Amino acid sequence: MKEYNVLKTDWGYVVAVWSDRGLWELTFPYPDADKAVAHLVTQEAAEGSANAAAEELSRELRLYYKGYQVEFGVPLDWTGYTAFQAAVLRYTAQIPYGETTSYGEVAAAVGSPKASRAVGGALHINRTPVVVPCHRVVGANKTLVGFGGGLDLKQALLLLEQESRQV
Repeated sequence: MKEYNVLKTDWGYVVAVWSDRGLWELTFPYPDADKAVAHLVTQEAAEGSANAAAEELSRELRLYYKGYQVEFGVPLDWTGYTAFQAAVLRYTAQIPYGETTSYGEVAAAVGSPKASRAVGGALHINRTPVVVPCHRVVGANKTLVGFGGGLDLKQALLLLEQESRQV
């Protein structure tokens, strides 16, 4: 059984779902906690009590949404992805804060240089946006394309990172 925690940030409420292996799912920010919970993909999760990982993620997200450069340290649960999807998401998790790369560059980095569309598909099912920063992957000509939270949110996250502060 997975458990979730509702976390408050300057951008709104997010919900973190935890498995016994680590962070399973993370929502985008919503104006109230009920909306954040309603947007969970994972249906079999129950509200859990605070744990060390949830408190660490809460601290990191509060800093991130205030514009501080953050390297997320919570363990992630990679189960449920194909080998290709996991490779794309693991690579994406390593894109440095404030930098971007293209779908084609990600495809080449994971050994499938002609799989740009498949990279987009893998990023589309990313369960832990921001922690796995799929917003940092852009079109070949640096245009903003494809983001589950919408292009306005993608642009806002990239702008936040461009104007970052040091912790």
